[in-house]
Amino acid sequence: MGCFITFEGGEGGGKSTQTRLLQDTLTSIGVKSILTREPGGSVGAEEIRKLIVSGTSDRWDSLTELCLLYAARRDHWLKLIKPKLEQGIWVISDRFADSSIVYQGYAGDIELDTVLNIHNVVLGEVWPDLTIILDLPPELGLKRSNKRDTENNSKDTRFEKRELQFHKLLREGFQYLQTKSPDRICVVDGTKTIEEVELEVFSIIKKRFVGLM
Repeated sequence: MGCFITFEGGEGGGKSTQTRLLQDTLTSIGVKSILTREPGGSVGAEEIRKLIVSGTSDRWDSLTELCLLYAARRDHWLKLIKPKLEQGIWVISDRFADSSIVYQGYAGDIELDTVLNIHNVVLGEVWPDLTIILDLPPELGLKRSNKRDTENNSKDTRFEKRELQFHKLLREGFQYLQTKSPDRICVVDGTKTIEEVELEVFSIIKKRFVGLM
């Protein structure tokens, strides 16, 4: 069975960069892995992603957004993540269910118990083996993400358009999750250099999955 690792955090934390670096490291030591992301990851989920991440910030209310995300997530799990894990391949995902708890729950207007109930209906007891939260002040994260989106001419900016207070709540929400699931979730300082974060992430993984690499 492969290991399921997710990266979480607010906007501009460096999740995409660190997922790629981790895969490079795992490949160098002979561990097979794939990269994926949410929303998206499978063909069906990528179609739903287009509805979620584009448009105005008020395009969907929180509950509609949550239902779309879990429709995409179920397809992602069934079509990609679960089969790869069963093949012994490690799965590294840029976001998973913790993002829904924080974005639509903690920083949104849906009770956390409601989000968890929907999760249980859609995925049951499916959670990552390890989640890395890349933590940094939202002001810095938004500055980074806006620069990236401008350079890439990205249209997937619906969440970045939300007010600063929303992004502050995101940070609080991810920190809160770590206190509730300390065995699964680790927080890494996202203000450090890319190289420093990379080393810290792999140090955590070596300790967590000793004997599996």
